[in-house]
Amino acid sequence: MPQTVLLIDDEAPARKLLREYLQAYPDLKIVDEATNGVEALARIRAYRPDLVFLDVQMPGMSGLEVLASLEELPLVVFSTAYDRYALEAFELHAVDYLLKPYTAERFQQAIARVRERIDSRQPNVARLVQQLREEASPTRYPDRILVERGGKYVALPVADLLYVRAEGDYSALVTSERSYLSAYGLGETESRLDPEKFLRIHRSTIINRSAIREIYREGHGYDVVLTNGEIVRASRGYAAVVKGLLF
Repeated sequence: MPQTVLLIDDEAPARKLLREYLQAYPDLKIVDEATNGVEALARIRAYRPDLVFLDVQMPGMSGLEVLASLEELPLVVFSTAYDRYALEAFELHAVDYLLKPYTAERFQQAIARVRERIDSRQPNVARLVQQLREEASPTRYPDRILVERGGKYVALPVADLLYVRAEGDYSALVTSERSYLSAYGLGETESRLDPEKFLRIHRSTIINRSAIREIYREGHGYDVVLTNGEIVRASRGYAAVVKGLLF
């Protein structure tokens, strides 16, 4: 059965060279290509390829950040002009690390290692760890999310969010430094956040529990003061939720 392959590199000559070298391996089928980290993350999740040739330094997200954002890891061969990332790459269970420029013979060695990993009866360590995590915690929430900034997408730690507020059919993701507009409505955004860390206190507001500095009783509701000094209102309908935080 052919193994599906995804090529990820922001340099067209590098992708062309990979295509040329892969012609010698008809059982490795290229399904698509990506030119930056954001595209890479979307393509890997969409195709779920068996093998990914992944550059390290790319616009949007680095190759290392792409892997760190994945819920399930494919087999990965890094191809980059920089050797300083090698240790971190292998910590992410990379099959091999091709240092540009590399020869056809060096590429053949990488393919041999890929075949050994595919043919091995031993389970892939990263996949096994992922399986155990999913069995222990069926619902997983991301530690980082991609947000748009200046025409590109950047990785934002979820812990940096102070609160989320409804903006019509969209949501505003608010940090201490700035606000980002999400294409998701508040309900969809809430479903993607860990309920152990985020709390809905108003029909249009979700707050990060760790961002709470003070809470004041105000009529039938509460005023919640966040760590940046901003005050968000907990409406009467959600007063019981806020009360649950009090000892």
